[in-house]
Amino acid sequence: MTLHLKVDDRDNNYRLDDMVQALVGTPADRPEGKLKVSGTAPYAMDVLPEGVCYGVLVRATISHGKLSGVDVDAVNALPGMRTVISGKQFLRNPAQGTAGKAPVQGVKDIDYFGQPIALVVADTFEQARHGAQILQLKLKQNRDTIVDPEDPDAKIETPAKKQASQGNLDKAMKEAAFTVDQHYTTPGHVSAAMEPHASIAEWDGDSLTLRGSYQMLKFNRAELADALGISEKKVRILAPYVGGGFGSKLGIAPEAVAAALAAKELGVPVAVAMSRQQVFETTMRRSETKQHIRLAADKDGLLTGIGHEALVSNLPQEDFSEPVTQATPFLYRGENREIGHQIARVHRTCAGSVRAPGEAVGVTALEIAMDELAEAARLDPVELRKKNIPDEDPSKHIPFSSHTLAETLDEGAKRFGWDKRNAKPGTRKDGEWLIGMGMAAAVRVNMLIESKARVTLASDGRAIVETDMTDIGTGTYAILGQIAGEMLGLPLGDVETRLGDTDLPPGSGSGGSFGAASNGTAVLLACEEVRRQLCKKLKCDDKDMTLKDGHAVVGNMRIALRDFLDGNDIVGEGHAEPGKAEKKVRQATYGSYFAEVGVNSVTGETRLRRMLGVFTAGRILNEKTARSQCLGGMTFGIGMALTEELIHDHRDGHIVNRDFAEYHLPVNADVPQLEVVLMEERDEWANPLQAKGIGELGICGAAASIVNAIYHACGVRVRDLPATLDKVIDGLG
Repeated sequence: MTLHLKVDDRDNNYRLDDMVQALVGTPADRPEGKLKVSGTAPYAMDVLPEGVCYGVLVRATISHGKLSGVDVDAVNALPGMRTVISGKQFLRNPAQGTAGKAPVQGVKDIDYFGQPIALVVADTFEQARHGAQILQLKLKQNRDTIVDPEDPDAKIETPAKKQASQGNLDKAMKEAAFTVDQHYTTPGHVSAAMEPHASIAEWDGDSLTLRGSYQMLKFNRAELADALGISEKKVRILAPYVGGGFGSKLGIAPEAVAAALAAKELGVPVAVAMSRQQVFETTMRRSETKQHIRLAADKDGLLTGIGHEALVSNLPQEDFSEPVTQATPFLYRGENREIGHQIARVHRTCAGSVRAPGEAVGVTALEIAMDELAEAARLDPVELRKKNIPDEDPSKHIPFSSHTLAETLDEGAKRFGWDKRNAKPGTRKDGEWLIGMGMAAAVRVNMLIESKARVTLASDGRAIVETDMTDIGTGTYAILGQIAGEMLGLPLGDVETRLGDTDLPPGSGSGGSFGAASNGTAVLLACEEVRRQLCKKLKCDDKDMTLKDGHAVVGNMRIALRDFLDGNDIVGEGHAEPGKAEKKVRQATYGSYFAEVGVNSVTGETRLRRMLGVFTAGRILNEKTARSQCLGGMTFGIGMALTEELIHDHRDGHIVNRDFAEYHLPVNADVPQLEVVLMEERDEWANPLQAKGIGELGICGAAASIVNAIYHACGVRVRDLPATLDKVIDGLG
């Protein structure tokens, strides 16, 4: 039986609080943790079938033009060579997240430098790599190709649905006591997941099994089937372990389709793994942004107007564009508003979802602007934000499902010692280092995605949780096991969670910070169905039954579940999907960041000395994994603020720094001890768990706290991120 729920209204039953197993919310260890740290967890390329051949992708070396032919003679003469494939089914770029259909296909039209246009397959990886290196391509570059979004000849689109206006912002700016009118820029970023994209394809007749590194399997299955022109029922994807994704593995990517085509042609399994350089060039980048922010405030610092306009870029024929202004409409008050969004169509690597798309860059720029407004109005930055928290969503005039920004600001200020900060920049020194403190608000939209799960209470008294949901390092194995153990009264060790297989009920997938809440709700519903069947057998109401430590207690009777089941399994399925609730209220998660930096007065170098993040995200399902997610997000923020920058050659658009040697991620020396505080909250509108997403909240505004601290340290305001030492030293004088 399936228990189905559409989240149409608030749920104030607080069902998990009725349980007594005391699992949910605890810092439980990951059940698969030992496998991962011992190197025995099987990732995409770790399970090689017998007789496997290896494929290596070949890329275009022009940014826009035509492929007229592929000369395979020299390659076919090499030892061990099996085939060279290309053609109309190749993917131009990965599918966007939740697309559920193939992206642009075909190799004749080249749209960016690095586009995959052929696959060389051989008996060994080394042979395939050699063949790929010498394969001759007949390419013709188009004239006047636009690769820079700020090229005056770039085609700029202004989608009507992404523009919004309230009141009269120009008038508000003229009449305001204090204003900010500035431009901010952020560079492109990449996901930089530890595990590269990889796929192993194997056919059994007309059925395909693909072991890959993917985040959203029910969508990936549909995308792969569409690309190959076969039924979804003929495709099975396995991804039990994924070595990070951060958005880059939301949609099916070129290596999966190429592996499947080659395996079909040869009749043997084919494995294709991208090199690190190919991952940079061929999978998703975050678009660079150019943002124009205008703030108007009265004499008391109350906002009367907010303007936020953004220019981003993407390939032609791509629907996605970085949702830079996603949080701006509801974060602060202000009756006069202008939201603008423009897309430059350029021939660069495809832009897509990367690490909290939208808020990661949009909130960062807005929070730097708020710091500038606080200085102009001579207000404490914390107090400025608190007094501008709206009573309702100003853009839709609907209530908030919950709102905890003020509480996180107060808690952060108290813990960080914000009251000891001298408001005047450049007043604190430590030798040749100038010391400053900065802060910023955190906000991220909250979503629920349709999910299904199956829970089996087995005859031996153990439980099995099944869904095609993935664990990309976020803790899904632990969290879903905790929910099932809590609902069925079982220790975590008596719950087995099976993930990453499209033969299992389709979950939401990992992305958008919606995985735990969406799939967790499906698991909770499945457990409710199991409990219903238990109550029927015990001839009692649910309120009269207590499940704990593998036993059922009803009145004066206490019986072990394995004895009571008498050799029979009980199976329940849960189906959760969004409903009217998301239209009735504004759902979001909130937090605050506080950072202290040292800026070297001689070199302009910035060193982060300490950093605090305070967050709320409804019910915290696992304290340890939630904290880990926030630590990761804050580390991303350090990279955004100080080091990370995707660099394109202005001549042909190719990515110059396409590996970890030149794309500078924060390393141990860049990251001091970070402190994370998770505050108690319940959101009755979110779902029956009262839980919300936390995976991406930790990055949304983190960089701004560091940039604001740089200004407080030395008086240099950096509006072009990252704040590398050359930009700081120019302002030191």
